[in-house]
Amino acid sequence: MASFNFQYIFDPLCGWCYASSQALATLAERWPDQLDMLPSGLFSGAGARTMSAGWAAHAWSNDQRIEAATGEVFSTTYRDKILADTTTAFDSTAINRALTAARQIHPTMEPRLLRHLQLARYVRGENTARAEVVACLTTQILAEAGHLRDSEELARQLTSDHQLAQQTDVRVQSAQVLMSRFGIQGVPQLLVRVDKRTHLLSTKALYQGPSFLLDELRALLGSDVV
Repeated sequence: MASFNFQYIFDPLCGWCYASSQALATLAERWPDQLDMLPSGLFSGAGARTMSAGWAAHAWSNDQRIEAATGEVFSTTYRDKILADTTTAFDSTAINRALTAARQIHPTMEPRLLRHLQLARYVRGENTARAEVVACLTTQILAEAGHLRDSEELARQLTSDHQLAQQTDVRVQSAQVLMSRFGIQGVPQLLVRVDKRTHLLSTKALYQGPSFLLDELRALLGSDVV
């Protein structure tokens, strides 16, 4: 049997990444030990931007296309509370660091936390560009798994813990190296490494439901694996 693993490149504030949540959940459930999540830095670091009326309009228009194509909900609460808030940046740094911290507790925590944060943002209108919001939401998921953390302390770590920041930057750099190597222009992207060969899965497989995704993986990995 061939050895394999998955590299899922994403950004937490990317609407299409939110739309690929079902595919990510399928991978996390069936192959948790073979799944590596890599934040791309699309909207963090140099990719972060100031929220403005123009950017908000662009984001909302794109979100509506994603909802029409995939059925994932982008609520008017999100539009009115998040996209209209020009006092905060459009910045995924805090989420990326929270995901890194969650992964260090256990890798299966990371996809669960990402989905929790995405729903909080796109459905309930909670501003996940803010470290204190991310910390509060993260402690909820950790507590459900029996890992109690202080929300205020975690918020401080998300903003000022140098080691956590460095660890997160390494993950982002790894994603960017892969994107450069394989000519990847956008996210999400799923790479499937089989033995020593890496395959870029069609992005369509991330939005067409679990059956379509598994059919694509079966063609690569064989029916004895999928």
